[in-house]
Amino acid sequence: MTVRAAVVLVGFMLVAGGLSNCVSRKTAPVTAEPGKNLRLVTRSYTVFGKRYVPMGAQAALKYKAEGIASCYDDYGSRGAYGEILRKGEFYAAHTTLPMPCRVRITNLSNGKSCEARVIDRGPFTANRLIDVSYAVAGELGFLGKGLQRVRVEVVSVGDGPGQLKAED
Repeated sequence: MTVRAAVVLVGFMLVAGGLSNCVSRKTAPVTAEPGKNLRLVTRSYTVFGKRYVPMGAQAALKYKAEGIASCYDDYGSRGAYGEILRKGEFYAAHTTLPMPCRVRITNLSNGKSCEARVIDRGPFTANRLIDVSYAVAGELGFLGKGLQRVRVEVVSVGDGPGQLKAED
């Protein structure tokens, strides 16, 4: 074996060893203690020259806002959280809530309400609070009717047994 081949082999072994460590850290067991090992996407990002800074878990648990909802169809693509957006699922996009989180969305014109998972970023249009999937818009009674005034309240932050729940 040449020196060059040995160096390449040793380098490969070091990289492979490092990757196996990464994998084992990613698959650490989730405990039932609320907030323990909670994995949220809260990193800042920039869209159309505007910087967005998502809030942390504790701030999100107190989040309640009223504003305009719009409906979007992005089926088959990946949301910002990495999950594939599927037809018929109750998901939403918000600019600053941590992902994933669960929100209760209430249509202020008819009182209809449902829950959705925030797993995408948006809306990036002025004066919009949240984008919702067609399934959510249908449940809230505004599918095909354009924009709707809604109330958004965070129900929980995170997934699984470590998720944090908002106080009622």
